[in-house]
Amino acid sequence: MVELYRKNAAVVVCNSQGKVLSCQRRDSADKEKSWQFPQGGVEEGESPIAAALRELKEETGLTQVTLLAEYPQPLRYKFSANVIEKFKKLGRQNVGQEQYWFLFLYTGSDDAINFETNPQEIEFIAFDWIDIMQAPDKVIEFKHEVYEKICAYFKPFVEQQKKQSS
Repeated sequence: MVELYRKNAAVVVCNSQGKVLSCQRRDSADKEKSWQFPQGGVEEGESPIAAALRELKEETGLTQVTLLAEYPQPLRYKFSANVIEKFKKLGRQNVGQEQYWFLFLYTGSDDAINFETNPQEIEFIAFDWIDIMQAPDKVIEFKHEVYEKICAYFKPFVEQQKKQSS
């Protein structure tokens, strides 16, 4: 049987102080592992970069960003068994996600962060600016390995922003 992975775009947003935007999911029971980067599905005919910008705007309200880096290939992760079961009940057949990752620089103020741009689907309830290497420990377990790879890859770019602002 062929396993299906949903095409997805994911975004790491850094600021000039060398911190990254981590958002707390509204629907998570485990508050310690409920933090993640903005992400969402790539629609039919949409490029991954266009999906990343759209999802970032829909989930956080942020639009004033500059592309700094892109991970060279998509990364996959499998959902936990309970998530797969939940999705099957909703008619979704994918077992995980294939993610295209982008790093953006944001130079605006925190006032622009707005989780209610799409009131029908509010995903996050809080945000924090954290060290990029803290992110893997704050995410749900099935995303941990992908977050370790992404954070290690994007870390030099994030650190460069901090050096430039010093």
